[in-house]
Amino acid sequence: MKKEAIVLLNMGGPNNLNEVEMFLKNMFADKNILTMKSSFLRKLLGGVIVFSRAESSQEIYRKLGGKSPIVGHTKKLVEKLQKKFGEKFIVDFAMRYTPPFACETIERLKKENIDKIYLIPLYPQYSTTTTKSSLEDFHECYHKSEGDALLVEIKHFFENKTYNKAIIKNIKKTVATSEYRDFDIIFSAHGLPQKIIDAGDVYEKHINRHVKILKKMMQEEQMAFHDIHLAYQSKVGRMQWLTPSLEEKLKTVRNRGVVIFPIAFTIDNSETDFELNIEYREIAEKLGFKDYRVCKCPNDSDLFVDALSEIYEKMK
Repeated sequence: MKKEAIVLLNMGGPNNLNEVEMFLKNMFADKNILTMKSSFLRKLLGGVIVFSRAESSQEIYRKLGGKSPIVGHTKKLVEKLQKKFGEKFIVDFAMRYTPPFACETIERLKKENIDKIYLIPLYPQYSTTTTKSSLEDFHECYHKSEGDALLVEIKHFFENKTYNKAIIKNIKKTVATSEYRDFDIIFSAHGLPQKIIDAGDVYEKHINRHVKILKKMMQEEQMAFHDIHLAYQSKVGRMQWLTPSLEEKLKTVRNRGVVIFPIAFTIDNSETDFELNIEYREIAEKLGFKDYRVCKCPNDSDLFVDALSEIYEKMK
């Protein structure tokens, strides 16, 4: 009997400290990340970046318990989605830069009688650096495996209402019994070099549209924050990145309470648990913020499971 499979795709993160260098090497070997045409230059620059960042990155993951939380959360999400779909489906996942890699996942799927594979990159907004990279990686591995299942893919889902309900629920949970008017909310998106946007990447447009959707939903839910902002985190290097940076945005917020929601991530990782929750918290405290709160990503929430089910239904 023919089966269908859903494969969730994400960037991955070190499963242990020994995988930190692997994670960095694979990321900076990605032609969608370092976009120069010369593979020699990419390898040279990537090697320099890995050498300069390996030790500090290991320290970050050491503070997070020796690994990224992304794989653990994703496994729980897969288990819930598998339970929802039952035996007629196979639900699996693949990571871009750390195990389980796409080729490993494909080998598992080849042992089943799979007729169709639905690929869902866990990036709400499309970017060449994330969505395109993950889909290309899976397609390349599948071609090499000589598999014959039909591959069906989706490229973004930030407009899905149930997914956005999951976001709103987490924001409400973070504010809890406090007054919304005592807080500004900042939707923090992972930054990108401006040259990638100038080359035609639609990520910034998708982020802006997503913020508008969430603003409207918060208004309907009477979540009357003092003000609503968008900023970009994780800038590295000297080149121009999307603005405003989260650090610069924090300097302009006059209210002394702030809620941060990581709008570009569906699963918590080092950028949320360390960068937002530790590094930017220290910056906010130095700037005099009395209350700094970071929302959790949807992770394996029931609403996110429902949203992924809806996304699959639209792909059929």
